[in-house]
Amino acid sequence: MPAVEPPAVADPAFVASPHPNIFFTGKGGVGKTTCACATAVLLARAGRKVLLVSTDPASNLDQVLGVSLGLEPVAIADVPGLSAMNLDPERAAAQYRERIVGPARGVLPESLVRSMEEQLSGACTVEIAAFDLFAGILAGETRPADVETVIFDTAPTGHTLRLLKLPAAWSDYLENNTTGNTCLGPLQGLKEKQQLYAEAVRVLAHPDLSEVILVSRPQAASLREAERTRRELADLGISRLHLVVNGLLPHGADPVAVSWTGRAAEAIANMAPQLASLPRTTVALNASAFQGIAALAGFFSSPVIAVPSDPIPYNPPLAASWDKLVDDLASIPCGMIMTMGKGGVGKTILAAKIAEALASRGIPVVLATTDPASHAAEACANRSIEVVSIDAAAETAAYREEVLASAGAGLDPEGRALLDEDLRSPCTEEIAVFRAFARIVQRGVGALVVCDTAPTGHTLLLLDATQAYHRELGRQTTTGVPECVLQLLPRLRDPAFNRVLIVTLPEATPVQEAGALEQDLARAGIRPHAWIINQALGLTRTLDPLLRAKAGQEDRWLRDVLVRPGRAYAIPWREDYLY
Repeated sequence: MPAVEPPAVADPAFVASPHPNIFFTGKGGVGKTTCACATAVLLARAGRKVLLVSTDPASNLDQVLGVSLGLEPVAIADVPGLSAMNLDPERAAAQYRERIVGPARGVLPESLVRSMEEQLSGACTVEIAAFDLFAGILAGETRPADVETVIFDTAPTGHTLRLLKLPAAWSDYLENNTTGNTCLGPLQGLKEKQQLYAEAVRVLAHPDLSEVILVSRPQAASLREAERTRRELADLGISRLHLVVNGLLPHGADPVAVSWTGRAAEAIANMAPQLASLPRTTVALNASAFQGIAALAGFFSSPVIAVPSDPIPYNPPLAASWDKLVDDLASIPCGMIMTMGKGGVGKTILAAKIAEALASRGIPVVLATTDPASHAAEACANRSIEVVSIDAAAETAAYREEVLASAGAGLDPEGRALLDEDLRSPCTEEIAVFRAFARIVQRGVGALVVCDTAPTGHTLLLLDATQAYHRELGRQTTTGVPECVLQLLPRLRDPAFNRVLIVTLPEATPVQEAGALEQDLARAGIRPHAWIINQALGLTRTLDPLLRAKAGQEDRWLRDVLVRPGRAYAIPWREDYLY
């Protein structure tokens, strides 16, 4: 068995010699926020002025730092020199709309003001508003003058790569736009931002100005995601990278721990050579969550193993919940089963295992994913199951061709050029992906579709955009809004058709975020079918001191979920559920 790396005992290079801009990215649940917060605390305590920024729509910076954050920097009282903020997309969009529409109120006719509000109510506005804030900080336009280092705690990989591609995408779109109009209205307002976007592109790619920290768990899927991200960042010209392998168990004291360490050592030994060649920091597994300034300051140090004095409370009947869950989901032959939750809670592997279990009972199943960073196909061992994913580039190209063939067919050359210009907007990809999602949901009319969704924030933005995309599709096409789009919301809201499984881990942040997700779904008229507590160490009866301490920390969250009203299932930690 390959040797297990020792944990870090000193500050990593990106703390010792920080860049002006540091990005933390990676697969959901790998510890990006903890790494970003720990780095921010260490740099501020070393005397630097630091701004910590979350670009994640489902940010949990508030919980980790213990403060309430918004679109303006908030000083962290316990850490002089540190401030933090959340780039909340919806709040950013509201401010963006008001900046444009506000001056027109009482000046222009009410009907024209309403038309402006309508045009700025779509998903494009949400994206560009959050992006404007990001680009302004990155390029220095809205960066506080005394800040020496900005640390970006980003959304899970797929969403982050989209964000990092936007400076170049919008710069190119504005550079080549000849019609004077965009999906966000007149071009002039965006043209004023062109220099800002160009500067953001320069700063991102400059090795002395920006560094990207790829955070990964010592697991094969997580390291593969880090390598995929490394390749895509290289295509964007971003070359200053550092790898953090977070959560390494340095020993094995019982079969569960031996299995845990063996899988980790194998994953690290087999990572891609280009990834392995990056500067690397390894962080040991810790029994407790890192919440609060004192805990964050010790994140990059070796853990203190706190063995509980009382026996871990076990609940053996919960271990059989997997069979009960499958029985429950097999009760109707068609519709949707959607796994939702914070990144890294195991949505993908559970979706694949559910699909396999249903297929083994003779039920026709389709395994689908809306996550741009999903590995659903690799996670599914049953090769006879159809796997459907959304190829954003292919969907965008197909959508453009379709619109040009329908809405552009009767246009004169000038009108067709205007339409073509509109379709080259970066927002077109979001519309095309949304339409593909609606088609996936429609598959549930005649089959049982198990859908692995993107991490919480990205999924909620997709659901929130439904009405806006209805309007956009109707505006761009002459064939009308597709039936699959018209029926999307009713189908998602129908508990007889759509069964949402909220997946969480028995830990503070995943459970808290799952609760917030349930509330957000309720506002969209969607009621979850059940909660699933995944990878519960306490159900394995491990005797390893560190894992036992970690299991002891889980009990509160197991009980918190299991005593709530409604269905709830618990699944023990299993090696074969760590794809």
